[in-house]
Amino acid sequence: MNTRVLILGWGNPGRGDDGLGPEFVRAFDQLSLPGVTAESDYQLQVEAASEVAGCQEVLFVDADRRGPEPFWIERLSAEAGLSFSTHSVSPAAILALARDLFQAEPQAWLLGIRGYEFDEFGERLSCRARANLEQALQYVKSAVQGDGFAEIRPAPARLQNSRDRVGDLCQTTSP
Repeated sequence: MNTRVLILGWGNPGRGDDGLGPEFVRAFDQLSLPGVTAESDYQLQVEAASEVAGCQEVLFVDADRRGPEPFWIERLSAEAGLSFSTHSVSPAAILALARDLFQAEPQAWLLGIRGYEFDEFGERLSCRARANLEQALQYVKSAVQGDGFAEIRPAPARLQNSRDRVGDLCQTTSP
């Protein structure tokens, strides 16, 4: 295994905050941390199972419309999913494919970053989503560098306290 941690982010950057997954990957990739590979796409693909099989841990990252602020994270298990197409492959199904095809069962986590603006076209994140993204990046960087991942739902108090400053950073007051 060459990759200790694989980060897979997905979403559509052309739909506002739906691009949080790919933006997370872009920003995290700039850190160039050893043993970490970060990749993004519009959606999860079955081919990701072979990449997942070659790592010790995998973090799936996506935008969340209604979850707690600034983000949440939960442990995932392999779960085969039946679908008539591969257009909607879940992280649990990717893990099941890695297990069934490659006999690999890395630890896996799902990170949902709270977004707000999904219905407009445009390649930009809302100010509030960008603030949530920054907090998620800080958490994952710390986890990868030694603290390890842990379930967070709802956000811990140390992150909630920084929400008060988000209003000062944002020019708009979108819901």
